[in-house]
Amino acid sequence: MHIRRHAVAGSALTLTLLGLTACGGGENGSDVESDTVVSYNTPTEWANWGGVLQSFTDETGIDAPNDPKNSGQTLAALSAEQDAPAADVAYYGIVFGLEAVEEGLVTTYEPEGFDEIPDDLKDPEGHWFTVHQGAIAMLVNTDEIGDAEVPQCWEDLTDPQYEGMVGYLDPAQAAVGYSVLTAANLALGGDFDDPEPGLEWAEAMSDNGVSNPAQTATSSVQQGEIPILIDADFNGYQMAAEGSPIEVVYPCEGSLSIPYTMSLVESAPHEDAGKELLDYVLSDEAQSQFAESFLQPVRDVELPEEAEEAFPPQDEYDEIVQGADFEQMNEVQDEIVEEFEQRVR
Repeated sequence: MHIRRHAVAGSALTLTLLGLTACGGGENGSDVESDTVVSYNTPTEWANWGGVLQSFTDETGIDAPNDPKNSGQTLAALSAEQDAPAADVAYYGIVFGLEAVEEGLVTTYEPEGFDEIPDDLKDPEGHWFTVHQGAIAMLVNTDEIGDAEVPQCWEDLTDPQYEGMVGYLDPAQAAVGYSVLTAANLALGGDFDDPEPGLEWAEAMSDNGVSNPAQTATSSVQQGEIPILIDADFNGYQMAAEGSPIEVVYPCEGSLSIPYTMSLVESAPHEDAGKELLDYVLSDEAQSQFAESFLQPVRDVELPEEAEEAFPPQDEYDEIVQGADFEQMNEVQDEIVEEFEQRVR
């Protein structure tokens, strides 16, 4: 499985191709040109969204404000606003994209570059498509762990020497949090029918003082509030590039790829502007901007030299970082999160 430098394959999604929504005026939303596009879950500090949206505005003249939601909050907002949508496009981890389709919150659109995306990283109808990918890793602030060794494995993190040092986002709220729990489970011998290894690990982590914030916590690891954050690898590489003492460690037992996807919201108030933004995020310029923040672009664009040098050798990366059946991952999410809530919190 080839995970980095160009497009990544990893899931086994089986959705039915029904048709293509044409670019242009909106049968689902307004035909009127807009000078604003509302995108949910595009925090300035995450994935270089600040730079990407600013470049989009510079190129098109369409204002594109950032939004601080996470994937879970985005899905909840889309559901609450279904009768009167406020957002035009949504960005989220792949399992939340699948859920948005099931709830009828998004519509079909195949942006420019859609055909270049591997089949298992998009809905064939165009309800969602992968923009870029990361992988689960430990982001270790080496200045803040004291005399403790840099952890190398999932099991290491349950050691008392890391008591109160570790955090990962709430699996019930954030795509990366649920991906952490899934990655731990798969790496420790579980599968989607057997979440026990992951839940036992989560219980041990809770006993060891783990924190589970709801929002992006990269500033917390930089400031030493959470010296070891289990999160997306690209966040760690970005902080290291900016001068923070962050070491990125892929757990020795294995890690999980994280596709991040986007959709056009059903009945989007600024549909045409939303389509323009979706076209833009697959452009060479935007894909390169995402890669500057150490994400794996979904289209075949070259990684910047700094990103190329940051990652481990390709064969090592491919061995440790694996994909999953993301459709099945979505199907069991509610059950696993509910058990996590009962047993861990």
